[in-house]
Order: sequence, then structure tokens, then C-alpha cells
Amino acid sequence: MRTRLPARRPARRVADDRGITTAEYAVGTAAGAGLAGLLYTLLTGGFGDRLLKTLFDHVLGLLGIG
Repeated sequence: MRTRLPARRPARRVADDRGITTAEYAVGTAAGAGLAGLLYTLLTGGFGDRLLKTLFDHVLGLLGIG
């Protein structure tokens, strides 16, 4: 008499998340480039000059130099 083997289940499919990581890096890179562009625009104009001068004068005042 031959013993019956249990029926085999189909292999379970594992989700592949490699593309999600790439998309997250792309979004992070785009956000970083946008922020860098915004800061460059602000700091190279008149606003940036005034901001840096005020900050520099404040630090010198705290140190008692200016």
C-alpha cells in the first residue's frame, strides 16, 4: 500500500519594495535641490545681504568687539 503525500501549497509571493526606496531618494533629492535653490535666491539678493550683516553685527556685539 502506497502512502499519500500531503498536497503542496503554491509558493507565496514576496512583495518587492526595491522601487519604493528609489522613489524616496528621488523625492528627497528634488526637495533638497528646491531648498538649495530657494536659499541661494534669498541669500544672493538684498535680503540676504541685510540678514548676514545683521547677524554678523549681532555676533560681534555679543563678543563685545563691535
